[in-house]
Amino acid sequence: MMVRFLGSDIFRGSVYGQGHPLNIARVWPVIDICRALGWLEADEYQQVAPATPEELQLFHTFDYVAALLEAEKYQQLSDEKMQRHRIGLDNNPIFAQVYSRPATAAAASMQGAKTLLSGEAQIIFNPSGGTHHGMPDRANGFCFVNDPALAILSLLEGGAERIAYIDIDAHHADGVEAHLSGLPQVRLWSVHEENRWPRTGKAGDVGDGNARNYTLARGADDTALLEIINQHIVPEVADFVPEFIILQAGCDGLADDPQSGLCYSNQGYWQAVEQILALKCPLMILGGGGYNPYTTARAWAGIWGLIKGENPYQTRANVDVQHILSSLEWRHRRAQNRPAHWTEQLFDETG
Repeated sequence: MMVRFLGSDIFRGSVYGQGHPLNIARVWPVIDICRALGWLEADEYQQVAPATPEELQLFHTFDYVAALLEAEKYQQLSDEKMQRHRIGLDNNPIFAQVYSRPATAAAASMQGAKTLLSGEAQIIFNPSGGTHHGMPDRANGFCFVNDPALAILSLLEGGAERIAYIDIDAHHADGVEAHLSGLPQVRLWSVHEENRWPRTGKAGDVGDGNARNYTLARGADDTALLEIINQHIVPEVADFVPEFIILQAGCDGLADDPQSGLCYSNQGYWQAVEQILALKCPLMILGGGGYNPYTTARAWAGIWGLIKGENPYQTRANVDVQHILSSLEWRHRRAQNRPAHWTEQLFDETG
C-alpha cells in the first residue's frame, strides 16, 4: 500500500505571534519524530509549495485571497479590509507568513486529493491541514484557508461522486458544514464538544441536509468518543459506501489540551483513527486543533505509526525522540510540572 506524508519546511520557522495558542511547534516535531523512529522513508515524504491565489479561489473569494496576500506583503491592512475579512482580528493575527503558511497547508490537501484520485497512494497524511473554520470571505477560528473544503472540492473536480468527511476535532467544523453540507456527493460527520466555540453543530443538526453532528459533554473520555465512533459514525460511513474519506484528526480533545474540556487519552484517539483506517477506503488524514505541543506531536506521530503498521501504544522514545520532545517550548502553566511521559513515550498513561 502506497502512503504519502506531505509537509514543508515553512512550518519550522513560522509562528502566529507571542501569546497566540498556535505559537507552538506542531508539524515539524511530528516529521522529526517519525524519522527518528525509522517510520518515515525518504520516498514517502513530499515537500509542497504554497497554493497559488487561483487555486485557493476554488473555495475562497478573489477579494479575500487578495487581502491575505496584501497582509503578508505589508504586514497590515486597512480597517475596512480587516473588518470585512477578519484578518488581524478575532485571534486571526497578521504575521509574517499569513498567506504562505495556510496556502502551503492547503496545497498539501489539494495535492493529496489529486494523488488519491490518481491512485498513486491510498493514504495521505497532512498534519498541517485541518483548518476547518475558514470561511470563503473571512478568517475564522485561527483558520485563514479552509483546506478540508479545498480537498473536498478538488476531489469533486476530479470526478469523485461519493466523499465522506469525518471530523473528530473538539470544535465543530463550521466552515466545512456551512458551505458544503448541501452537496449531494458529500456527507459530513462531526463529533465535538457541546457548547464549545463556535457553538454550532448541535446534536442532530444536519446543516443543509448532508451533515451528521454528534456532541460530547465536558469531561467526556475515551469510552464516550469510541461509542459514537463505533456505534454511529463508522456504520453510517460504511452504509454511505464512499469512494474517498477525509478525516480531520484534530487532537484538542486530549485531556492535556487547554482549548477544550474533553478528556481523551491518545490511546482512545488512536483507536478512533484505527476504526476509520479499517474501512479500507482511499483516505486523507489531516491535522486540526492541538494546542499542547507535547500531546499534539505524540498524537500525530502515532497516527503515522498506525498508517505504517507500527504500534504507538507501546512505543517509547529513543534518545533522538526524547531530545525532540524535550526541546519543545510551551509557555503555559500546564508545562510547569511536565509529566515524564510527555517526553519519554508516545502513549499516554491511563488508569
